[in-house]
This record gives sequence, structure tokens and C-alpha cells, in this order.
Amino acid sequence: MKKLLHRAALVSTLAAALASAPAWAQTAAVKVEGAWARASVQGQKATGAFMRLTAKDGARLVRAESPAAGITEVHEMKMEGDVMKMRAVPALDLPAGKTVELKPGGYHVMLLDLKAPLAKDSSVPITLVFQDAKGAESKLELSVPVGTSAPGGAKAHEHKH
Repeated sequence: MKKLLHRAALVSTLAAALASAPAWAQTAAVKVEGAWARASVQGQKATGAFMRLTAKDGARLVRAESPAAGITEVHEMKMEGDVMKMRAVPALDLPAGKTVELKPGGYHVMLLDLKAPLAKDSSVPITLVFQDAKGAESKLELSVPVGTSAPGGAKAHEHKH
């Protein structure tokens, strides 16, 4: 019995250590940093989630899923002339070793047809689905904090690509 309790304590300690480590998908080896989702208000049916993704060996973000939304898509916002356009993208390339930032006004995860408002200081489950160079898919489940700005109150820094 003592061995079982010791084993259970060891497993729970290991699980806690893994939970605090940067998230890496098994196959695609993608690190997720600075993830957050914008809080929404009653009646608002859409919001965005933002983060930095770094794929060790290169990968593609092929889709996102969340039980909090009827539709979850990877979107791109960009200026065409003097008009801001937003569209779903079929996949987002993550070049090997380069950080790709999903941020307001750029690439982001769009949560559409929200089932309930996302309250500040709560969290929202989001699953990212990656594809490696061989076409193998892997899923990374996240619990993304909800706020009105990037974590730490600092503006998300920008990377030039």
C-alpha cells in the first residue's frame, strides 16, 4: 500500500511538472508561448485567440477546435489597399525553428458562434492540430487564459517575417 501511495505521489508530481513546462505536441514538436484569448461580452458571438508557435522541425497548423465555439478557424487579417480583410486559411506554415506569432491584426485563431461569453480571468480549451512534413497529424490541447490584453499587460511583441 505504501508503494502505491508513493507511486501515486510521484505520478502527480510528474504530471504537475509536465503541466508547467512549455507545451510541445508529440509528433510536430511545436512549442506554444504567450497564449491568450480576448474576453467577450454578452451577445458577442466571436473572439480571437493569440499565441506564439515555434515548430522544432517545421510543421503546419491545419486546424483548431474548441468546445466553447460552434466554429473554430485559423484566420488571417491583412490590409488590401486601405481595406482590412479577414479570411480563414486552410493551413499556416510553421518553418523549422522560426517563431510564428498569432496576434491581433495578423494570423489568429477565431472562435465563432460562441456558446457563452468568455469572461476575463477564466480560461478556454483550444486544441491545435498540426501536420508534420510526412503528413502525420498531432493534437495539442491547451487551456488558454482569457483577458483583455496579452498576459503580463505588455503588448505582444512583433516578429518581422
